[in-house]
Amino acid sequence: MNEGITGSTSHSCYISKMAWTVGFVNAAAEAEVNALPDDMRARFARIGRMIEGGGLLALREPYVKHLQGKLWEMRMTGRDGIARSIYVAASGQRVVRTFVKKTQKTPPGEIGIALARARRIV
Repeated sequence: MNEGITGSTSHSCYISKMAWTVGFVNAAAEAEVNALPDDMRARFARIGRMIEGGGLLALREPYVKHLQGKLWEMRMTGRDGIARSIYVAASGQRVVRTFVKKTQKTPPGEIGIALARARRIV
């Protein structure tokens, strides 16, 4: 139950007080972002700055979307299609998987890769 900002112990208030950073869990995750087309990388950088500036509570779709547990996705579109970066909301933000999206739902295999990589940091 959310009791408000002052004196609250709710999850949402805790998240809003965190200082957010965006980074990569490993070199493979960074290489996936670097492999995106220029316009999608620019959108990735912009959304990252928005997260760092205001936290997760300040952003919603079309920029970010909660997937499950501590997994969230950054939502990028560009001339070449749609891409997603799955990240874990723990110790700031760590990008764990980036892929070009070809279906309406996030494929379970992509979530599986993200979860496996996230286990190393959570």
